[in-house]
Amino acid sequence: MRLPYKLAFCDSLFDTCQSLRAEGRNVLVCGDFNIAHKPIDLANPKNNEKNPGYLPEERDWMERFVNAGYVDTFRMFTQDPGHYTWWSYRFNSRANNVGWRIDYHVVDDAMSKNVKSVEILGTVMGSDHCPVRIELEIPS
Repeated sequence: MRLPYKLAFCDSLFDTCQSLRAEGRNVLVCGDFNIAHKPIDLANPKNNEKNPGYLPEERDWMERFVNAGYVDTFRMFTQDPGHYTWWSYRFNSRANNVGWRIDYHVVDDAMSKNVKSVEILGTVMGSDHCPVRIELEIPS
């Protein structure tokens, strides 16, 4: 299993973000974290508790990241379930919206006031993932 490697990468990402903040810079991290943070972030949380992407160690890391002053921007605007960014190619998962939200735009607390909107573009095809759009207002 590659979990130690993944968590080491996550820790390195965290350290980089913290260094940028220490320099007085804002942070925006976009991408496939390959972690469903909370039960609301996947269609079948109970069935996936022992699967990579929803392991307790991964969710704990994401929780520590958020508690250290980073904001999951999608959840600033949307608290309801059923919004996913990845679907298996098997079992007609995308058509049935049985997916996981594992792609994020995360900002530091200070930058969160500049986030105007975030939208999962679930109808954009071409991958097992879909794009996530963020709109920022950057002060002059």
